[in-house]
Amino acid sequence: MSANAEPGATGPAAPVAGGRVYLRAPERSDQAEFISLMRASRAFHRPWATAPTDDEAFAAYLIDSRRPDFQAMLVCRRDDRAILGFFNLSHITRGSLQSAYLGYAVGSTFAGQGYMRDGIELVLREAFLTLRLHRIEANIQPGNQASIALARGAGFSREGFSPRYLKIGGRWRDHERWAILAEDWRARGVRLGLPAAP
Repeated sequence: MSANAEPGATGPAAPVAGGRVYLRAPERSDQAEFISLMRASRAFHRPWATAPTDDEAFAAYLIDSRRPDFQAMLVCRRDDRAILGFFNLSHITRGSLQSAYLGYAVGSTFAGQGYMRDGIELVLREAFLTLRLHRIEANIQPGNQASIALARGAGFSREGFSPRYLKIGGRWRDHERWAILAEDWRARGVRLGLPAAP
């Protein structure tokens, strides 16, 4: 099996727009707003996720976002362009696998308002139509019910359980594996009466 990443998966070439939100690649000019949002959300994210909260971490995030196997997408509100959170497609693998891992976090002040639900639909369109991936996997801690609800609501299915899978906050933590395939995503769109994918 060939598992080499191909060039061209470093971020949306143009903003990906939806009804209330749009996705775009992070830029250096986002540093202050992004860090402020993530710092204010540290307690909310603990122990589920770790996000960049200082200049050095944000600089590393920007470098990562330019890699061919990583696509970083900020979720922004259309009304005022405020940064609400982010999605990352990481370990983008080509060859016979055509898959990626999905990670995400929302600013605490924007949680529970449906912004990430809108955003994940745009991410899946980007993943399956633009990047032409076949499988997206999200690994979620069992206690993170909001994240599980987001994945389930977007059509992900629980595939299994991985004990002590990721080290977060200094501890190895159990995760559930949730995934969605391109054909299941398209079938879901048909069932919900969504516009047909090109």
